[in-house]
Amino acid sequence: MKREMLKFLLFVVLILVAPLAFKGGYLLNVLVFVGINTMLAVALNLLLGYAGQISLGHAGFFGIGAYLSGILTATCGWNPWFAMPFAACMVGILAALIGFPILKLKGHYLAMATLGLGIIIYIVFNETVDLTGGPSGLSGIPNLAAGPLVFNSDIRNYYLVWTFALAVVLFAVNLADSRVGRALRAVHDSEVAARVMGVNVRLLKVQVFALSAVISSLAGSLYAHTMTFVSPASFGFNFSVELLTMVVIGGLGSVYGSFLGAALLTLLPELLRGAQDYDIVIYGGLLLVMVMFMPGGLVRGIPHLFRKIAGIGEGAGNA
Repeated sequence: MKREMLKFLLFVVLILVAPLAFKGGYLLNVLVFVGINTMLAVALNLLLGYAGQISLGHAGFFGIGAYLSGILTATCGWNPWFAMPFAACMVGILAALIGFPILKLKGHYLAMATLGLGIIIYIVFNETVDLTGGPSGLSGIPNLAAGPLVFNSDIRNYYLVWTFALAVVLFAVNLADSRVGRALRAVHDSEVAARVMGVNVRLLKVQVFALSAVISSLAGSLYAHTMTFVSPASFGFNFSVELLTMVVIGGLGSVYGSFLGAALLTLLPELLRGAQDYDIVIYGGLLLVMVMFMPGGLVRGIPHLFRKIAGIGEGAGNA
């Protein structure tokens, strides 16, 4: 546990000093998105990497959190700090109600069911024009504020989002090292064996599904209050696939792998913009190479690569 806390403290230091490399501007705003995507990737990794339950509809929970916070604050005049937990609770209840029937399914059947759920939510966002603004989106969402401090700049939004992201990372690290985390891994390996050991598999899967949805909702609320505008295009099927890719590329069953995957897939498209028409080719090629040569994800592949390089160096030295 001491080792995990040391890793977390080093991670906190990295996050605190990262803005020093940027003097505001666009890249700092991208790092805000890295924080939001880290929360989403950690949420999905708890479900997929630890419990072994795939979901292609998590962009929907992300969107519900964003729209509920946006509607409650921009239309109903709620305080954002009350709207965020209320939205999270509503999403958690919805996920639990949906989870009981849907999590009876396994494998590609579960993937298709969650895909359908995400599509339904996306259609609702588009069609309820009077409530959500439809395809044009919802504007006028207020920034979060703490007394006189209004989070209306890139640097303030960075520290706001990463405060929540670090709390989610710390929570996930402790959860993974707890009795519940061990039960989740048991369910991932063998549901039958988990039941034999006394784990209520169905209830545990519903609980982690709801927890994952709650974290996604919080990320959505933060997105709404930092961007001050939301539209259905941000919560479609493509983003659900992107989240899944973040988790797989970063490393299944690794909290810090979720951060690596989120950082890579958020920053890489921005860094490749200078490649003009070839950016998508380079992007796809890099992902293909990583999947082929780092099947365990970045969190396991990078240390393995360093050990391999060190072994080659030692072999050359001995020669």
